[in-house]
Amino acid sequence: MLQDHTSAGPRPRAQRRRDTEHRLAHDVDVWVASASAGGAPYLVPLSFDWDGETLLVATLADSPTGQNLAATRATRLGLGHTRDVSMIEGEVEVLDLAALPQQRGDRFAARTGFDPRTPATPYRWFRITPRRIRAWREADELPGRELMREGRWLA
Repeated sequence: MLQDHTSAGPRPRAQRRRDTEHRLAHDVDVWVASASAGGAPYLVPLSFDWDGETLLVATLADSPTGQNLAATRATRLGLGHTRDVSMIEGEVEVLDLAALPQQRGDRFAARTGFDPRTPATPYRWFRITPRRIRAWREADELPGRELMREGRWLA
């Protein structure tokens, strides 16, 4: 369970990790930031599924986000609220809809309420492996906000 915002002082790194893992397991939507090859930024909310190691999102293959993620293979995700945020930088793997095991697609659909395999318009899966995670609430939590570096938890 997420720790109360009114507690005095910054959370220890281990608590921040627990709070971040709770959000990954229970939240459904995440802000996805990407950029075009020319550097034009793009930010959209997408539903996701967390399997304990990667986040799975889906979007239209020809959308700006789909094109950006496929071209750069990198993203930054914002999970939570502005005063309780986890920022996740990740590597992106692009998968055609049929490339994902049926069970994982079914899990995504059940969790998010959306099945990208059913619309007539072409969607793709984007599997995101976190490489860096930072979490903080207020300025007193800026020191020690890094929870993961190079894909390894620090706490």
